[in-house]
Amino acid sequence: MQTHEIYLQNLKCGGCAATVRTKVGSIQGIEVLEVDLEAHRVRFQTEETAAGDLLQRAKEVLRQAGYPEVGADNTLANKAMSYVSCAIGRIEGAD
Repeated sequence: MQTHEIYLQNLKCGGCAATVRTKVGSIQGIEVLEVDLEAHRVRFQTEETAAGDLLQRAKEVLRQAGYPEVGADNTLANKAMSYVSCAIGRIEGAD
């Protein structure tokens, strides 16, 4: 297994963290270890044979959910999507 960390923009609260966990965890071959709100980071493991592809897939899924990697463009659309994703995370976490 290989461990990866992605530092994210727009990661604000528990709803955001729940969405990040769900989105990244839904990618086959990835196991989410931690979402750290204070550090604005997600940490996960992948199988070594597909590590690069899975890392890129995780970054793309996160960007689409409104959580681009630190250093990437953080458009108004990303920011708006992060609020939607946060609300969904809060609702799904209420179960």
